[in-house]
Amino acid sequence: MAGHSKWANIQHRKGRQDKARSKLFSKLSKDITIAAKMGGPDPDMNPRLRLAVNNAKGQSMPKDNIMRAINKGVG
Repeated sequence: MAGHSKWANIQHRKGRQDKARSKLFSKLSKDITIAAKMGGPDPDMNPRLRLAVNNAKGQSMPKDNIMRAINKGVG
């Protein structure tokens, strides 16, 4: 099969998936940062932050990204 490249097919599909995931993670990170600014860094005392973190975990956002967003919001 001349010109057949499995990686080329994977690359296009992965590019679309990564773009959508990046957009979603950016939105979730922004929500977490704003919630941490408004109510503090403790999810137990800040219901808005708790909701934002739970949403991020539900979308499989990495824990270090969540912590980075909280720290960015705190200062």
